[in-house]
Amino acid sequence: LTNAASEFASYPGVHSDASVKEFLGRFPLPTILSALQSEAHVPEFETALVSCLERIFRTKYGTSLIPQYMSFVRVGLQANSQMVRCLACKAVSYLLENVLLVIIYPLLVNCLLDGNEPVAAASMDAIQNLSRSPKGISIIFPNLATHCSSVARIRVLALIVKLFSVSRSLATVVCKSNLLGLFEAEVNNTNDMLMTLSALELLYELAESPHGTEFLLRSTLLQLLTNVIGNTSLDPTLRSRAIMISGRLLSSVKTGLLTISRRLQDTDECETAFEALGQIGDSIQGAVL
Repeated sequence: LTNAASEFASYPGVHSDASVKEFLGRFPLPTILSALQSEAHVPEFETALVSCLERIFRTKYGTSLIPQYMSFVRVGLQANSQMVRCLACKAVSYLLENVLLVIIYPLLVNCLLDGNEPVAAASMDAIQNLSRSPKGISIIFPNLATHCSSVARIRVLALIVKLFSVSRSLATVVCKSNLLGLFEAEVNNTNDMLMTLSALELLYELAESPHGTEFLLRSTLLQLLTNVIGNTSLDPTLRSRAIMISGRLLSSVKTGLLTISRRLQDTDECETAFEALGQIGDSIQGAVL
């Protein structure tokens, strides 16, 4: 099984449904899943089976089999093995319309919050795909909340950025769900510089999205950014990033513009302030200001 799985996974091309059926005819899916659960402690064996299953689930035929093995997906999302959890997250991403996702989603969030980077990325992609359906939106937002771990909070913020960029309607749901309040809390909390800087970096990405300015200006983030810019006791890196974000948002807000202008006298931040003013001037309203 190990050799066959490795050979199947290393095939350079895209597997067809026919090739998947042929492989599963020799090694039925229950046999592979059972072997994975019983021998997951053997690294090479686990790698071969996980890679093989991932190639299987990518095909239309393989995806059609997943609903029959949702019990495995649930167990996989809670597995100790990061590779198995990552595989389970990817399997979920193919099941956007499956009603069982209501049960699976909390486990998917757990993978986002406490999995390693590949697991978190896979779960984030699955949640983003899930958000594209009306049923998915109703599942996601009531369950998304703050968590104590700084890594978990950053991952939640990164997920918000991804969800925000999917569509204007989804951005509206994000705002109505008060998820931008998570950004406000992190920007307002300057006790943890690295956490605040990470939040500002993600906020910068959010400001770049097609609907960024429209929705962010409705929140208190603009005032919070202004406070950061004007607080000379903060690290210049934080103030510079706040200036750049404000430069994207402040095309019609004179208060923020004046705050940035004051930083022109600071040699450390002068260049960043000029760049921000240049971005404001790119718009007609900004040029008038």
